[in-house]
Amino acid sequence: MEQRYDPKSIEPGWQEIWEKTGAFEAEKDPLREKYYLLEMFPYPSGRIHIGHVRNYTIGDVVARYKRMCGYNVLHPMGWDAFGMPAENAAIDNNTHPAKWTYENIAAMRKQLKRLGFSYDWNRELATCDPQYYKWEQWLFIKMYEKGMVYRKESYVNWCETCRTVLANEQVESGNCWRCGMPVKQKKLWGWFFKITDYAEDLLKNCDRLSGWPEKVLTMQKNWIGKSTGAQIEFPVYQTNESISVFTTRPDTIYGATFMVLAPEHPLVKQLAAGTEQEKNVTEFVEQMARENRTDRMTEDREKEGVFLGAWCINPANEKPIPIYTANFALMEYGTGAVMSVPAHDQRDFEFAGKYGIDIITVIQPRELSAEETARDQAYTGDGEMLNSGPFDGLHNRQAYEELIAWFEKHGIGKRTTSYRLRDWGISRQRYWGTPVPMIHCPECGIVPVNEKDLPIVLPEDIDLLEGGGSPLAAHEEFINTKCPKCNTPARRETDTMDTFVESSWYFERYCSPNYDKGMFDPDAVDYWMPVDQYIGGVEHAVMHLLYSRYFTRILKDLGLVNFEEPFTRLLTQGMVSKETQHCQEHGYLYPEETENRDESVFCKKCGRPVEIGRVEKMSKSKKNIIDPNQLVEHYGADTVRLFCLFASPPERDLEWSEQGVEGGYRFLNRIWRLAENWIPRLKDTPAYKDAPTDLDEETRDLYIKTHQTIKKVTDDIEDRFHFNTAISAVMELVNTIYNSESKITPEAENQQTLGVMRHALETAVLLLAPMVPHITEELWAGLGNKPGSLAKASWPKYRQDALTTDTRLIVIQVNGKLRAKFEADSAADEEALKQRALADENVERFIGGKPIKKVIVVKDKLVNIVV
Repeated sequence: MEQRYDPKSIEPGWQEIWEKTGAFEAEKDPLREKYYLLEMFPYPSGRIHIGHVRNYTIGDVVARYKRMCGYNVLHPMGWDAFGMPAENAAIDNNTHPAKWTYENIAAMRKQLKRLGFSYDWNRELATCDPQYYKWEQWLFIKMYEKGMVYRKESYVNWCETCRTVLANEQVESGNCWRCGMPVKQKKLWGWFFKITDYAEDLLKNCDRLSGWPEKVLTMQKNWIGKSTGAQIEFPVYQTNESISVFTTRPDTIYGATFMVLAPEHPLVKQLAAGTEQEKNVTEFVEQMARENRTDRMTEDREKEGVFLGAWCINPANEKPIPIYTANFALMEYGTGAVMSVPAHDQRDFEFAGKYGIDIITVIQPRELSAEETARDQAYTGDGEMLNSGPFDGLHNRQAYEELIAWFEKHGIGKRTTSYRLRDWGISRQRYWGTPVPMIHCPECGIVPVNEKDLPIVLPEDIDLLEGGGSPLAAHEEFINTKCPKCNTPARRETDTMDTFVESSWYFERYCSPNYDKGMFDPDAVDYWMPVDQYIGGVEHAVMHLLYSRYFTRILKDLGLVNFEEPFTRLLTQGMVSKETQHCQEHGYLYPEETENRDESVFCKKCGRPVEIGRVEKMSKSKKNIIDPNQLVEHYGADTVRLFCLFASPPERDLEWSEQGVEGGYRFLNRIWRLAENWIPRLKDTPAYKDAPTDLDEETRDLYIKTHQTIKKVTDDIEDRFHFNTAISAVMELVNTIYNSESKITPEAENQQTLGVMRHALETAVLLLAPMVPHITEELWAGLGNKPGSLAKASWPKYRQDALTTDTRLIVIQVNGKLRAKFEADSAADEEALKQRALADENVERFIGGKPIKKVIVVKDKLVNIVV
């Protein structure tokens, strides 16, 4: 073993050994309990960022830990390779998206291997591989045959910058989730998956996902958006048309004094045609198509609308009410029509006041008269019915039920449930995606491609269009084909699928990535699925995670799998954040574009002082990013991994700290020096693993501390994935070993004492192995074990009779105020108490990311942290 810790010489060698020996390759073994660990696979942008490193390090620790616990672990990696960024980059760099993508995959694969992640690279897949998307096209056809897919013309979310359609879930605050530009409404033909058929099941099963974070389940429940109420038909005056509305307040129907249709509603232009209002309506609809949908939904937005020149009949009192189109009505909510009751809805109240529409109170609280109830604002509470015909005098809750029964009796409405969730529009008007496997025949209509002709492969000889848009529509060889039914000339579909389709089933494909008789080998999926632990960002709650749950139900209904939920447990890791640096002349600066002089920061480009901004999520736009490659080159992969794990619990945000990285590097050097000093003395000594009662006081304390640490680290990983406190516990053990070292004189070095020391040192190495695998492999081999065997070594077990020792209660203060308490080993020194206090979750919350000025340790009593 080298005297000096040098990660550059250590780490590549162990990575080569793992690869040569197939250390992390997984095979189905019915005799062993499986554990499927998966992080959300990355888009191949060309370089990983520190957020990737944190995510994959968390996953790798769990995979390595479970392997050491005896599980048959599947831990694969692949690439979410289709999408607009590759196409846009190809246009900018005058290359083909496939070339750009595969070059990036090669670069990122090299980066991931350099970080020592324990992936089974034999299962690597890329979603742009025709042998992957062939089965996606096959599934599309099966879904089409079962009526789970349809094509229609509708208003869709259109991003002009990306020149493509977006699903509702991909519109964030009215803007494109990819480029951030405003999204508008546009009428197009497109393909839709009937996810709404599964709305109730997706909602109901949220409560059974006990291993998911509550915030993700809440987001999914809100997105599905179940509402109960009534669907009511309002006949359009002097026509055969009828307007269908959904309302959660059927008890207010007698107060409905106008109807509002979304500007995108198909009846808007139809009803306005030929009236004096036609021009005004057309201009308003065109204006709304250009506006941000989210702006239209905000409560403080001024309510605007246009009368259509038409009326409908309120079926309750048979009175005509005017029909408007307005900016607050959206086609994707309910039926796109709003039964407007200004006395009992504030939005309707404001609109009625602006346009001089009648306001009729139909629910009156006991303490107010009818005239007072909706004088200044809408009344939305409960009360007694009035102005409601035969329902006058009833409490509105009772009237709610009786009115629905009355609607059903007279054929004007029915009890129903509505969902905010809309069918998933999967058509995209771009090149770099899975082609929709359908053919447009002038004789037969729309027909699926023959399965024997799959995959329908993207043509490589394409000319990407500047500014976006799909070149497939102009590619004659791709478009022109024969109808599989009648063999007449036909036209191939040119839409490609939303890239979220590929990521909705990749976890099943990992189970048998080279299987060529179907989407996956059923036996392999039966063994490995569902994923035991999934790890990724909370931003995917209502896109990828919801779509994956939906897709798994499709597969189950088609008889391809026997489970409904793809992920048993879900961990959503926090973001990585860093302060921004801004130059008045050059704007935001990358860290390497600044320099420190005289305790101030200056711009390297112009020499001006740099303004240090607030701590924000790392992003390319703010340039507050750290290149993991540079960190690995300087400190080694293990140090980078250690920092990502130690600086914060995984579900919390991690604030970047150069001092934190330096601290991790110092700790690894410290344990290296400890091992380098002891390994020659422990050469022929076996580890002591018997009862602690036979040991003298000094060695007994170390032995007990070792077993307490095993229990602490095991509990922290197994129960909470709190790697920061697990690492802190190992640091305490290392401190105890150092303290014991000074008390073991050459005269006291008997077989028993050395055995306890070997046991403590080996335990520290084993407990750190999942977190810092390279240095621990080196130390494990140095201790006389078979090189490369640590990756498959057994996780240490603690002895129950070796857990008790003298302890004392330590109080933790932040700025002199009591914030937490903990039991500490009487042998723990000041540094150990300090580290334990700083790692406490409650204390972290009160520190709140503020710089720590000093830490005062009063031995046997308290730790006071001054911020």
